[in-house]
Amino acid sequence: MTDGLTRRRFLTGAAAAGLAATGLYELVDRLAAAPKRGLAAVGHRREQHLLVGEQVITDEGIEVIVPSLHHRVVTAKLRVEEGRGSLLAAKRELETALAALEREHEPGPSGLGVTVAWGLPYFRRYVPGPGLQHMPVDERASKAKGRQVSALLDARRYPSDPADTILEGNDLAVLLRSDSRERVAAGARRIFDELSHLLEVTSVRNGFAGGGFGGGPGLPKQMALAAGVPGARRIPDGAELFLGFTSTQRAAMGPSRIANLETLGYTSRNAYFRGGTQMHLSHMYEDLEAWYDRYDYDERVATAFRPGLPVPSGTLTVREHRTNAYEPDLLVSQYKHTGVIGHSAAIQTASRLADDVRGADGTLYKRGTAVPQRADFNTLDHPFAWSSQPERDSMRDGPAAGVHFVTFQPTSDDFDRVRLAMDGVLPDGTKLYFEPRDRGQGFNSVLRTTHRQNFLVPPREHRSFPLVELLS
Repeated sequence: MTDGLTRRRFLTGAAAAGLAATGLYELVDRLAAAPKRGLAAVGHRREQHLLVGEQVITDEGIEVIVPSLHHRVVTAKLRVEEGRGSLLAAKRELETALAALEREHEPGPSGLGVTVAWGLPYFRRYVPGPGLQHMPVDERASKAKGRQVSALLDARRYPSDPADTILEGNDLAVLLRSDSRERVAAGARRIFDELSHLLEVTSVRNGFAGGGFGGGPGLPKQMALAAGVPGARRIPDGAELFLGFTSTQRAAMGPSRIANLETLGYTSRNAYFRGGTQMHLSHMYEDLEAWYDRYDYDERVATAFRPGLPVPSGTLTVREHRTNAYEPDLLVSQYKHTGVIGHSAAIQTASRLADDVRGADGTLYKRGTAVPQRADFNTLDHPFAWSSQPERDSMRDGPAAGVHFVTFQPTSDDFDRVRLAMDGVLPDGTKLYFEPRDRGQGFNSVLRTTHRQNFLVPPREHRSFPLVELLS
């Protein structure tokens, strides 16, 4: 390891100091310097989920977004009495705390990005009447299913999910992102410690992203080695993720306001939540030993992207331009010949625009443009850093390689379409059949999902207790 910290010294020191689960991530700052970023071009946007001042570099001739170094998601349930008066008072308290953080930090990696998202349990219990009137309707899904479908749906299990995947019922989740671990921690304290009379924390989920573009082993590999994760030595030097390939290239991430509820015309009745989006949150374990021992490099390319893709050996950033977006018929043909679908090729059948779209903001989004805006991050949580229900959540001592998966998409159904495509259930109804954890199904053979939930991210002006001011 570059700083001379051996695994034995790290683990012995941790035990001696009584290191808590969150303490593991202190090592991030010893292994990776915060990226050098320019000044933010804009201030606070209407959209909570969009950060300012993100750095874009070139790797293998491909533009790559350098994500915030430190990430934390805190989920909670409310300790607030039902009723307009109590809720309005709580709304003011939370907004005061959020506004104070905004005054102190720009909403980006060099400052602190804070995204507040609300789950269906909140809308059903606290604002059922206004929710019925103002929750956005997913017009595309409603047409397809012949009934009205909300833009925010309960999470579901997918064909490759284990039967024991927990579908959570949190009232809210807060995503904090920054290059500074202390700013993330201070932001969490400002919201959840100082407002503990309003918010009962149910989980804390920590992790990191990036740190692999400056040469050398890279942050994910060094962290996995320090934690003693099986298979860590096989992670390629310079990898952005435990599984090796770069995930934040600009062309594979939804641009601008594309994930907003209103942008692509997927929803109606979205005036109150205009500028908002839908957020999916899940946790997955990653079997690094199986990934690196079971698949050689060419097979990893085939399962991560598509079979037969010509890529020089060892390449980590593989081009995924919009003009190369995969079509269902090509995917089916390839599957019939190889028995493999390829993760990226499969999800592109649902995650890329099938036609040019003029967005509600006037932007022309070209055919093949990606829609999801991912904010996932590496984690060594097992499965969380802390849980209020450790037995239910199967909390374990020690670290484990995984990912806290966060993605912003216009509707829950839009996420469903992409996730089902990952299992071979394509948008046109075609089903490609796999046995559970079949190696031909790409990443699903080495991933195990433990938790899922969908949330609605309001625009900034309604981020605190949305709709309560409309209660009668």
